[in-house]
Amino acid sequence: MTPENKKKYDEKEKRIRDALALKEPDRVPMMPAPGLYPIYHSGYTVAEIIYDTSLEKAKNAIVNYLTDFDPDSAADLSYAGQGPIMEIIKSKNMRWAGMPGNIIDDNSLNQFIEFPLLHDDEFDEFQTDRTGWEIRKALPRTSELLEPLASLPFTFGDTLDARQIARVFSAPEFRSMIENLWAIDRLSIEQARKSGELSKVIEDMGFPTMRVFGDGLIPFDVYSDFFRGSVLTMEDFFERPEFIEAFIDKAIVETEKKLMTYKGKDEGKLAFVALHKGFDGFMSNEFYGKYYWKHLRRVILTIIESGRIPYIFAEGKYNSRLDFLTDVPPGKVYYHFEEVDMEVAKKKLQGIACISGGFPAALLDWGTTEQVRDEVKRILDICAPGGGFIFDASCGLGKCKRENVETMFETVREYGVY
Repeated sequence: MTPENKKKYDEKEKRIRDALALKEPDRVPMMPAPGLYPIYHSGYTVAEIIYDTSLEKAKNAIVNYLTDFDPDSAADLSYAGQGPIMEIIKSKNMRWAGMPGNIIDDNSLNQFIEFPLLHDDEFDEFQTDRTGWEIRKALPRTSELLEPLASLPFTFGDTLDARQIARVFSAPEFRSMIENLWAIDRLSIEQARKSGELSKVIEDMGFPTMRVFGDGLIPFDVYSDFFRGSVLTMEDFFERPEFIEAFIDKAIVETEKKLMTYKGKDEGKLAFVALHKGFDGFMSNEFYGKYYWKHLRRVILTIIESGRIPYIFAEGKYNSRLDFLTDVPPGKVYYHFEEVDMEVAKKKLQGIACISGGFPAALLDWGTTEQVRDEVKRILDICAPGGGFIFDASCGLGKCKRENVETMFETVREYGVY
């Protein structure tokens, strides 16, 4: 890193850390999640990025975005180079640009297909032999590659020896599965190496990488997203609430253990946690407190204990949940809102947590430069005073008009100065 870029890096990182600590930095930090915009901005398709295992196109897209707009943090492109791996997995609950059959558009976001993995007649098995259920039922339902696991003859309580196990795993379908698993591992190691090299390039340009990932899912979201699906979960609220409670109470303990494995690693970084089903209207505040907030708060406190900063992305409307969000240690949490009354959020969370979001990303796609400028100024007028604010859009950027993206950054630089 050159001395000039080191100076830029330090200035950007200090700006972000001051805002996270509820201080007024020199200027409001700009950390819009770039989403797919860098891909479009550089003239690529999403499919090209997903299938470019060299990561050269991803690097070009990110470097161009950072150079042209100069945000205060680094950018990343999810699933860059992962196409061949996903083809081997043959996921049943994921669709991606460029996948065989052209099921979705070459410029589409990846699409998660929600369906219940846990069926109504499997609750006893789930509770008494969870590992067996996961292996024989859940995994084959999510991946064609793992379908042979459904035929495993072993059950809980069996007495096995190496010969029996060898016989099963020597069958042609298991041999093929294992060889493909080895291939996935080889490709994943190589992709991780190239991703590390790309991260170094970005940091050497003077852009701090603040956001990290790692096992921060809320137990209720795991239950609703993966095991039962949204519709059956709403039925379970009334037909088997004791099962939901037992699941999430056990899951939070395991979640806390996983989060604490990061203690001493990535200290001071933003540990990203997306809130999928906590938004207004999915459940009452009574249910939110009982099934959601209780465990979300434990996730937040555990991330803090691990030495990182909880970066809580509140998906959907979150107006009715704001009072819950105030019950956290002051100056230790970062809330990003997709859709909320930012004036109310600022008043309630001032002096408690750093906030961001609220700027509608769609305005960059469909609005005029005047509309973008006016909305940025409105958000800044509400949220910048007193510090504790980072500028971000409601969600990741899409097919934005370049002039609108330029206007967004220019307006924050001009009007976000303290």
